[in-house]
Amino acid sequence: MELALYVLDVTIVVAAVMSAWFWLQAAGKPQRRVSKFEDFNHADLNRLVTALNRARILNARAAVATAIAALLGGLRIALDLLP
Repeated sequence: MELALYVLDVTIVVAAVMSAWFWLQAAGKPQRRVSKFEDFNHADLNRLVTALNRARILNARAAVATAIAALLGGLRIALDLLP
């Protein structure tokens, strides 16, 4: 039983670290600003849409990893409450 608890603890930490890593990637690099003297064209719009889509995907992955860590943490607490 103790080995299973240790494995569960490590899994919780791994899920939390994955979540943090995904959110760090979602923060990413700032996009290049468009100067007021520059024409806003389709390439600029495409760059913005691509960045938003990538951030959305990474945020979704981070949310799933956080949910997994929370569920595993709840399971760990429930196992501690068993006699």
